Amino acid sequence: MMFVTIILDGVGIGEAPDAVTYGDEGSDTLGHVAHLERPHLPHLAQLGLGNIRSLQGISPASHPEASYGKMAERSSGKDSTTGHWEFAGIILDEPLPTYPEGFPEDVVARFCSLIGVERVLGNRPESGTVIMDECGEEHLLTGLPILYTSADSVFQIAAHVDVVPLETLYTWCKIARDQICVGPHGVGRVIARPFGGELGQFNRLSTKRKDFSRLPHEKTLQEALQSNGVKTVSVGKVADLFGVVGFDELNKTGANSIGIAQTIACMRAAAGSGEPTFIWTNLIDFDQEFGHRNNPSGFAKSLEEFDQALPSILEALPPGSRLLISADHGNDPTTPGSDHSREFVPLLYYGGEGAENLGIRATFADHAATVATFFDVDFPSIGLSFEPSR
Repeated sequence: MMFVTIILDGVGIGEAPDAVTYGDEGSDTLGHVAHLERPHLPHLAQLGLGNIRSLQGISPASHPEASYGKMAERSSGKDSTTGHWEFAGIILDEPLPTYPEGFPEDVVARFCSLIGVERVLGNRPESGTVIMDECGEEHLLTGLPILYTSADSVFQIAAHVDVVPLETLYTWCKIARDQICVGPHGVGRVIARPFGGELGQFNRLSTKRKDFSRLPHEKTLQEALQSNGVKTVSVGKVADLFGVVGFDELNKTGANSIGIAQTIACMRAAAGSGEPTFIWTNLIDFDQEFGHRNNPSGFAKSLEEFDQALPSILEALPPGSRLLISADHGNDPTTPGSDHSREFVPLLYYGGEGAENLGIRATFADHAATVATFFDVDFPSIGLSFEPSR
């Protein structure tokens, strides 16, 4: 038995009913990308992507191969952590804190005092590559940490490995996680962002990045699966969003192509072992590389890349197993800002008996209920399963 969940990070499918509350009225990630770029997505279309709603250039399938629908987020916020936690059955009544104007002076002053520096550089929402270039020269001269955030609930510290030893950077992040980013400032993740290279040619050392995540305050879906003999596998950043809670196997990835290849490898390994396995993948490029950078053309090409890989993914899925494709929030690359957008997310559910319209789901937690039902695991949740009970 195998259940594979693939999150297309940032691939929303139209504004949520409460989008206006978040300043996201009119956001429509898939709709706008489809209208502008007309991506060729024959395999997603055959599963039923065009049956969820009208999308330009993506016709509804007369006989969709997957059940289809869309999901609304019940939790407050539009952060990756919030979305993934809700997929695992945890609802957040208050959004995780974000800092569109940078971190408050008292927070920064306390951080500086604890790590023994006079001040920080940066302290604003920014692309990591941009802030490295802008603050890098002063950082090399002074050794001061570069502090920045993003649309996500994150406290990120960048430092050159030849100036600040890697273990020192990790220690700074651990101090921030334990003593700064708590209570009202309890961000989803504190992230160490080491970089190397010469001035004007800096490069992020992604393999040495380290996330210090806020831990879930309730039992997660993956922990319930573990307790019942189901192997849990993370591909991409999923485990990082939970502080690694509940995962037996971690597979770090970079670009979507690597995440897709790693997912297929994990599926084949699970099929060979015969062990009941839950694989949860996050494909980050849609959000990180194209949504935040307002690049609809790149976004469309990334969708096409995933579509082209779908036959190989389906081929690796053993009979009787399930594949669920969805997203954690929107990130419309056609809107003026570069923030996440409060949107419905698509739902494609492959592998059951026949295909049906699953309608509009009231919470991402329906995913947790569905996975638990598939593996016949008791997991109390507000979600409603769309998998028939065994």
